[in-house]
Amino acid sequence: MRSAAAAMPAALETASLIPSSSFMAETLHLVCPECETINRIPAMRLQQAPRCGQCHQPLFTGRVIELSEANFHRHIEHNGIPVLVDFWAPWCGPCKMMAPQYAEAAGELGPGVRVAKLNTEVAPTLAERFGIRSIPTLILFKAGREAGRHSGAMGKSDIVRWVRERI
Repeated sequence: MRSAAAAMPAALETASLIPSSSFMAETLHLVCPECETINRIPAMRLQQAPRCGQCHQPLFTGRVIELSEANFHRHIEHNGIPVLVDFWAPWCGPCKMMAPQYAEAAGELGPGVRVAKLNTEVAPTLAERFGIRSIPTLILFKAGREAGRHSGAMGKSDIVRWVRERI
């Protein structure tokens, strides 16, 4: 017969295998790329192709989301996942070269990272606010705050690696 002291480690070991209620109840806020409704999604459902509760469109399409001055803050401040933003301009050669690579990276990074782009010609106030001096510039936001910045074009694998090192 085992003593109570010997039985304790087995009980602790078993308890550590059971998810805590805070883990199971963890929810994320996700902004719908179509209607911009803020959705509450259980974190464990993130990989299960969740849909918007308002417009019923997929919350993740594997595509880059186009941001504007009107919706920028909503996506940055109300997404419970990191948001990667490409600050670009239509006249920029390196931006045009990087665009297909960035689009491919969006498919690989989602649904754990929201991938978006912001045209600095259309939103110069935001470009100035974030101190964009050269384009393309990638900024990774976590919980509404800048978590990383990279200026210059990158290929898909470099984008994915750069983001994963910072999340």
